[in-house]
Amino acid sequence: MVLISNECQDIDFDEAIIHNATLTTLKAHGFVNYELSILLTDDAEIQVLNQQYRHIDAPTDVLAFAMREGIGGDLNPELLGDLVISVPTAQRQSVAHGHSLDIELAILSVHGTLHLLGYDHQTPEQAEIMFDKQLELLGLIGA
Repeated sequence: MVLISNECQDIDFDEAIIHNATLTTLKAHGFVNYELSILLTDDAEIQVLNQQYRHIDAPTDVLAFAMREGIGGDLNPELLGDLVISVPTAQRQSVAHGHSLDIELAILSVHGTLHLLGYDHQTPEQAEIMFDKQLELLGLIGA
């Protein structure tokens, strides 16, 4: 189950593509009866969270908060975690990359979900694996 909370009602985009991108990523990894939530917010809110949790005082595009890691990570294994996506940052990135906001939101949804599933890009090897998987999944959803 993917729960989406949209705080950016004034920006026009298709929430269904976010839902589809996330479900496709989960299903491709065999995660069928799992839950995650997605908060679609603005730069100010994501900057607060980025500062609080990553000690980076700047907005970012997506944050992933995995619930299956660390102490208590096994309490509710069906709960994967939370994604927070800055829609204004996604909007700027879509212009810079020459595609629609919907495509950028799909990319960020897949990317964040991969983080919740344990992928990372801290090393070149990890990055290659994660970004290859991301491209494969985006192909599946036609993004």
